[in-house]
Amino acid sequence: DKHELQERTRNFAIRVFKLLESLPKTQAANVITYQLLKSSSSVAANYRAVNRAKSNMDFINKLKIVLEEADESNFWLSFI
Repeated sequence: DKHELQERTRNFAIRVFKLLESLPKTQAANVITYQLLKSSSSVAANYRAVNRAKSNMDFINKLKIVLEEADESNFWLSFI
């Protein structure tokens, strides 16, 4: 249900943040950290917005943003 997915996306962002704390403090890692912090937290924040959609089209558009951010997060996680 939507509450479970909200919690899962939030936990995803938290787990990514904790993982990023363990990366070395290099210029390359800083770039990855910055991008992944943004995309993973965006998954959680934008999923919350999905649940406040004003119409079916708004719902679909907001969900597409979540999917794009999740895909970007996947890229950076696989890059690590």
